[in-house]
Amino acid sequence: MSNAQDPLVIFTPSGKRARVPAGTSVLDAARSMGVDLDSVCGGRGICSKCQVQPAYGDHSKHGITSSETALSEFNAVEERYDRVRGLKAGRRLGCQACIQGDVVLDVPPESQVHKQVVRKAATTRHIEMDPATRLYYVEVEPANMHTPTGDWERTQAALAAQWDIEKVSLALPMLSKLQAALIAGEDKATLAIHTAREGAAQVIGVWAGFAEPALYGLAVDLGSTTIAAHLTNLVTGEVVASGGVMNPQIRFGEDLMSRVSYAMMNEGGAGEMTQAVREAMNELAVELSKEAEITTSDIYEAVFVMNPVMHHLLLGLDPTPLGMAPFALATNAALDLPAQDIGLNFADQAQVYILPLIAGHVGADAAAVALSEAPQNVDPLTLIVDVGTNAEILLGNKSRVLACSSPTGPAFEGAQISSGQRAAPGAIERVEIDATTKEPRFKVIGCDLWSDDPEFATQTAVSGVSGICGSGIIEAVAEMRMAGLVDANGLIGSAEATGTPRLRPSGRTHSYLLHDGSAEGGSVIEVTQGDIRAIQLAKSALYAGARLLMDEFGTDEVERVVLAGAFGAHISPKHAMVLGMIPDCPLEHVTSAGNAAGTGAQIALLNVAARREVEALVHQITKVETAIEPKFQEHFVNANGIPHATAPFAQLRTVVDLPNPDFNAGGGGGRPRRRSRRS
Repeated sequence: MSNAQDPLVIFTPSGKRARVPAGTSVLDAARSMGVDLDSVCGGRGICSKCQVQPAYGDHSKHGITSSETALSEFNAVEERYDRVRGLKAGRRLGCQACIQGDVVLDVPPESQVHKQVVRKAATTRHIEMDPATRLYYVEVEPANMHTPTGDWERTQAALAAQWDIEKVSLALPMLSKLQAALIAGEDKATLAIHTAREGAAQVIGVWAGFAEPALYGLAVDLGSTTIAAHLTNLVTGEVVASGGVMNPQIRFGEDLMSRVSYAMMNEGGAGEMTQAVREAMNELAVELSKEAEITTSDIYEAVFVMNPVMHHLLLGLDPTPLGMAPFALATNAALDLPAQDIGLNFADQAQVYILPLIAGHVGADAAAVALSEAPQNVDPLTLIVDVGTNAEILLGNKSRVLACSSPTGPAFEGAQISSGQRAAPGAIERVEIDATTKEPRFKVIGCDLWSDDPEFATQTAVSGVSGICGSGIIEAVAEMRMAGLVDANGLIGSAEATGTPRLRPSGRTHSYLLHDGSAEGGSVIEVTQGDIRAIQLAKSALYAGARLLMDEFGTDEVERVVLAGAFGAHISPKHAMVLGMIPDCPLEHVTSAGNAAGTGAQIALLNVAARREVEALVHQITKVETAIEPKFQEHFVNANGIPHATAPFAQLRTVVDLPNPDFNAGGGGGRPRRRSRRS
């Protein structure tokens, strides 16, 4: 029990203060005060996680003066650690330094258990480190023939006494490793313990003696078209490798319902798709591990977010009930399961967490977006659009949050586009068209120069100009609309009507020549009437879903729009609005969040409290089912206009000039007139 004569210790940045008996170690003081000071070795001076930085001198703010005698002198353990591994100037080991007088101690970020990890994407994100998998060093009582107990029983006693951890389970393969580790480590071992939720701790890794093994996790956004993953250090929170692959299920169907149909029409079809996606996941894990110079056996945990159909196919569940009302899920709950149960070749006892689903057509990816972007915590009415093959849409503020999914198809990701391709070097990603000359210029992935730069051909000699990706086709169509090459109905004009030879006959319609590399043996890239139609269908589904949520919310306007998705950070807000992908809104209030679903997966990987948060959150979100809403079709048809057939888009028109040609009127567009008379 402390008294007024006991030293006063103040920890920063937490600001926690208390008097402790002289001679108390800094680590013990921190623990008694609830200060966030890390330790893996349990205070034995081995791990160095508990470093602190004493601040000596006058501290008028705190009302104390701290002398250099406030802490005990460097001891042999600290001297050895400093000699072998090095301590930063002024640093002390909290488990060795004892408090002798009033002192201010700073806990540096790397010594905090719940350290903040910064994620830099479209926005800077802070994630508090509190992973489900942690390392614990234990010193186990040696075996004693007079009081016989097993290795595991003595290890359990050590965990309880040294770490206050009880009710830990151990699989048979881990028992074998523990036995060997205690022999090799002379009754000392380091354990990786995974605590999925309270009362569900299990040993998933064992090493002899004190060890700092590679401990990694995967945050995975399993999309219909693309699988994206981040390989993350579970100790530091550092992302060591990121990458993605095309979802091989595309060969069974480009959109979700076509895959459900494949499962319905082909015996064993669901199993084929399950095997394909699991193989792709294992291959991606191998690629990322090689990049990070580790092995897949160093991956101890994975978190998945995905839509309901992907969820069922990854887990080997029948997706066919999702193809018809009432769109029944096998389960919508969050899942904790061994990685090997779903065919993932990670560490032997690696664990998987799958975020909960919201409803039959609104999945864990939407839940992850809500976790990442938190519309439920802001005042402005915010629309979040996760752009992809199956768009996830959230609308809400502090009062309530609504969600739906909308089947946009793969056009936004470059599929179903005549020269479309995935985002890779050589793909056109930015487009500008001069409104007067109708001449284009563009940028390709892998080169910072515009195509009209004299050095462009030299710098793209390796990749060439190979096609156009999702962000490129969005900008191309929007630019054609602003340049008067496409009318509000989405019809492309003729060369005569537009005054540019870049408009060329293409069957009974016209196409716009964006790039002609045929002279050099390269690609000819055009925007065809079919491309325009594919984009119209995709963006109309997106807009109609958003409009349904606005109807449900009782509003005609939103205050903020957030573009998310695998290429959300690459979509120009102006072009998205010109196209009519999103409702009218001040352009300065339209922002990009990058892969918000992937960020949500990252948060859940590194913070177990976030898992409980999202599990509660899904029950607070109101789900709107687009498939059975009568007004969806009406909104969809009106949204076919560019930007819209009936909505005025008044705010957009204050900053963008939208010409109003009509290539379906008498003589305006050549061949498209005949199509009009048939309709």
